[in-house]
Amino acid sequence: MKRLIALIATLTLVAGLFAGCAKKEAQQPTDQTQIKIGLATDEGGKGDKSFNDAAIAGLEKIKAEYGIDPQIIESKSADDYEPNLTTLAADNDLVFGVGFKMADAIKAVAQNNPDKKFAIIDSVVDLPNVASYVFKEEEGSFLMGVIAGKMTKTNIIGFLGGIKFELIEKFEAGFRAGVKAVNPNAKVLVQYANSFSDVALGYEIAKKMYNDGADVIYHAAGGVGIGLFNAAKEMKKWAIGVDSDQAVLIPDKADVILASMIKRVDTATYTASKAAIEGTFASGTVVLGLKEDGVGISPTINPAVPQEVIDLANKYKQAIIDGKFTVPTKPAEVDTFQAPQI
Repeated sequence: MKRLIALIATLTLVAGLFAGCAKKEAQQPTDQTQIKIGLATDEGGKGDKSFNDAAIAGLEKIKAEYGIDPQIIESKSADDYEPNLTTLAADNDLVFGVGFKMADAIKAVAQNNPDKKFAIIDSVVDLPNVASYVFKEEEGSFLMGVIAGKMTKTNIIGFLGGIKFELIEKFEAGFRAGVKAVNPNAKVLVQYANSFSDVALGYEIAKKMYNDGADVIYHAAGGVGIGLFNAAKEMKKWAIGVDSDQAVLIPDKADVILASMIKRVDTATYTASKAAIEGTFASGTVVLGLKEDGVGISPTINPAVPQEVIDLANKYKQAIIDGKFTVPTKPAEVDTFQAPQI
C-alpha cells in the first residue's frame, strides 16, 4: 500500500511538471502578441493603391504571422496628424507615422510618450524612441526614366508629382535623369498637384499632358495617380506606377501601366514591427536603396516593354549598385548630369 501511494504521488508530481511545462509553452507566444501596433496614414488614406496601402501591407503580414490586429487611423488633413498619433500612442506600444509630412507630429508625440516606440516613413526624427526609414527614391525612379525614355514615340514624357517637397523632387530628379541617360532628345513635362488624394485633379493634369503630346507619364502622387491611370485608359496612353506594383493593385488599368517603381514601405513597417515584437527595436535611421532592395522595378512589367529595354534598365541598376555613378536627388542637378555609357 505504501508503494502504491508513493507511486501515485510520483505520477501526480510528474504530471504536474508536464502540465507546468505545457502551460509555460502555451504562454510564450502570448508574451509576444501583447505588443499593440498602430498606424496613422497621411491624407492619401487607405485605398490609395500606392504609398499608404504599401505601409499597411507590411502590417497585414505581421497580422498573418503573429495574430496582431493593427489599429489604423486615416488622416484627412495635416491637422489630423498629431491628434491621430496621440490617440494611437495611448493605446499601442509601437506607432507608425506614414509620410514625411508627419515628422513634426511624430517628434512632438514621441517626446510626450518616451515609454512608447515610434517609427516614421520618409523622414528622420532623431529621438531615442523613434526609428526612421528613408529611401533612395531617385534610384528607382531613374530606372522608370530609362523605360519611359525608350518607350516614348513622341519624345514627350510627363512627370506628375503630389506635393512639391524635397522628397517628391527626388522622384522627379531621378526620373528625368533616367530619361536623359537613354533619350537626351526627349522633353519631360513636370507638374505638381499639391495633393496626394485628389483623383479628379490627377485625371485633369494627366489628360492635359497627354493632349500636349506626352505618351508616357510617371507619377509620384499617391491617390492622385489613380486619376492618371483613368486618363491613360481613356486616351490609350502609357503610365508608370509608384510605391506598389500598381498593375496588380489596379488590374483594370494593367494594360496601360508599363511598370511601377517599387518602394518597399511594406518592408519598413514589417521590419520595425517584428523588431518591436522580438524585443530588438532600435532607434536610428535606415536607408533603403537599390543595393538594399528598398526600391526597384515591379515584378509586373507590361508585355509591350521589349526585353532589351528591361535588360538596359537592369544594367543601369547594377551600375548604380556598383557605385559607377550617383543619381541626382534635386531637379536642378539634372541639367548637368551625365550618365555613363552602359
